[in-house]
Amino acid sequence: MKPFVFTRATDADAAVQAASQPGASFLAGGTNLVDLMKEGVAAPERLVDINRLPLAAIEAQAGGGLRLGALARNSDTADHRLVRLSFPLVAQAVLAGASGQLRNAATNGGNLRQRTRCPYFYDVSQPCNKREPGTGCSALEGFNRSHAILGTSQTCIATYPGDMAQALHALDAVVQLQGPAGRRTIPITEFHRLPGDTPELDANLRPGELITAIDLPGDGMRFAQRSHYLKVRDRASYAFALVSVAAALDMDGDRIRQARLCLGSVAHMPWRAREAEALLQGARPGRQAFRQAAEAALAGATGFEHNRFKIEMARRAMVRALETASRMTA
Repeated sequence: MKPFVFTRATDADAAVQAASQPGASFLAGGTNLVDLMKEGVAAPERLVDINRLPLAAIEAQAGGGLRLGALARNSDTADHRLVRLSFPLVAQAVLAGASGQLRNAATNGGNLRQRTRCPYFYDVSQPCNKREPGTGCSALEGFNRSHAILGTSQTCIATYPGDMAQALHALDAVVQLQGPAGRRTIPITEFHRLPGDTPELDANLRPGELITAIDLPGDGMRFAQRSHYLKVRDRASYAFALVSVAAALDMDGDRIRQARLCLGSVAHMPWRAREAEALLQGARPGRQAFRQAAEAALAGATGFEHNRFKIEMARRAMVRALETASRMTA
């Protein structure tokens, strides 16, 4: 392991200042970063430990919203009464995301920043534009069973591996940031990035910016009664998804007033299925309507040699998640 400087920040300003130096990285739960360091994928010159910052609270906000502290552990988030009652989609996604041991260590902010599990990204002997820009994408002609089918580019077909973020995208969460230029907010739909020509950039963050909280707007409570997170994976125990779906419905009698849908493990970022949402608005819930929505969501999908099955899998997963959500009652 490459030697590094270790700094323990005592307040957010100090953390931002330390992390603004070249080669610095924030350290919270470390469930992803430490693995990357062990594999030689990441070699920060300075680690800024932020675990002592007062950013772990989960607090109710005006209008029924909820603020999730960036340093709140995933386990505490999923078990929080207000999360379970008002935003159960988030709790479901967190519980699907990892083993209990990892959830006890992983943080909400770190969850958003986790990097792809593409095997070529982790194998430093293989070319990878995400790890070393300009070297090529080994997955394009390699074993790409778990890779992206939406939003790909010739530079990268890796997928975002998380689960919690799909629920946050579906519920229009807002990310609170603090950086050298001060504080700012960014809609989570603008937080993650597609690969384009810069696959090494996972998020629209400025150098030294720290995630301080994630806000769930009170409007998302409308979906509490009928929401479901479905994760399709090779085994039921801890494993990353082949396809996941965050589905939520707001009903007006026997009609869908509004639908929220976000797919996971199909793109470089959580994939909000807005075409499907638009088709479902005003429709009666049912397999035919759900299948039409799924077809619209996957209309632009492109598979590669080993992952074409994911296109139909994603369609079926959407239908199944929507059917499960539609059958729920108060």
